[in-house]
This record gives sequence, C-alpha cells and structure tokens, in this order.
Amino acid sequence: MRFHLFASLALGVLLAACSSTPPASEDAGTVATAADSPEAAAAYEEARDVDCRAAGGTLQPLGRLQRVQCVIPYADAGKSCSSKSDCSGQCLASAEVTAGAVATGTCQRDVSQNFGCRQRIDGGKAQGTICVD
Repeated sequence: MRFHLFASLALGVLLAACSSTPPASEDAGTVATAADSPEAAAAYEEARDVDCRAAGGTLQPLGRLQRVQCVIPYADAGKSCSSKSDCSGQCLASAEVTAGAVATGTCQRDVSQNFGCRQRIDGGKAQGTICVD
C-alpha cells in the first residue's frame, strides 16, 4: 500500500514538472492564454510579433508541427566557412559531400535552417548529414 501511495505521489510530481502551462507572471498574477479570451490571445500574439520584429526577425511557422517561432537572420549568413567557429550559427555544406572529406561551406542564414536535411562542416571536413522535422 505504501509503495502505491509513494508511486502515485512521485508520478504526480513528475507530471507537474512536465506541465506545459507557462509560469504565472509576478506583475499580472497570471499569464493570458487563448482560453482566457480571444482578446488576450490576440494581444499576446501582437506583443510577440512586435518583440520579434524589434529583434530584426519575423514570426514564421517552422518544422513538421508548423510551430510559429521568431526567425532572426544571422549577420554572417552566406559567408564562406570551414568550421562552426567561423559562424554565428552552423557552417553548412552547399551540396552534399562525402562525410570526412575536406570541404568548405557557408554560414547558416537563420535558425529556421535547422529544419530539413543539412550537413555541417567542422574543422574543414564534412560531417554526416542530419534531417530534422
């Protein structure tokens, strides 16, 4: 009986820790969600868009789930590179190269380029290709 009680309590704590509910704001008392009202949801989305644009980005749906994210271009996008240390983002191959082969690439244009298939260049050598949805 004690084991079941302990297991139930532990499961409850774990589920609460994994909750996707945003934390309450100290100033407002709670965070507005679409469930609160359409007006609150619209105000949240507008503020998010303003913040993203102020940072030089645009809101775009990304990945398989089409989750809207702020996409900010990297200042060194398109620059020739041979390693991640040459770029703000990743150093990516322009065309697929055999893994381990000597290669150069170009600096990643923005964070949205993390989706789809890509091949990193590190230390002047092509790495394996990875695909992310």
